[in-house]
Amino acid sequence: MAQDIEHLTAALAEFYAELAPADLERVDEFYAPDAHFRDPFNDVRGTPAIRAIYRHMFAQLDNPRFEVLHWACRDDWACILWRFRFSARRLAGGRPLEVEGMSRVRFDAAGRVAAHHDYWDPAAIYRHIPVLRGLLALLQRRLSATT
Repeated sequence: MAQDIEHLTAALAEFYAELAPADLERVDEFYAPDAHFRDPFNDVRGTPAIRAIYRHMFAQLDNPRFEVLHWACRDDWACILWRFRFSARRLAGGRPLEVEGMSRVRFDAAGRVAAHHDYWDPAAIYRHIPVLRGLLALLQRRLSATT
């Protein structure tokens, strides 16, 4: 089973590293029909909803790309460390941005993702929204142990 999980994790990591709008129909190859997906902005179930998240990503962002930095797996769980690069006209004046994060996934008995939870700091995006920038700086100063 460990070798299978390694193969499944490698295939999923490759899918994300090469993800393009034309690949969205392949979500069903990797995710169980009732898979649970959660990130800082979404909490959905089912492959149609997961596909919709990625469609939205491609519609809202310019040149979104995942770079897989590392992955590890054990039993039916895997963690994939990644860097997400993108730009958006309404963020940072359209300059390229990047966010690092990790996906924790659990595979079902059929070898498809049953649960996918992304961990990343949304403040990496919020700090590029003018109305939130000052508020985030104030909160960081107040909550930091070094100030």
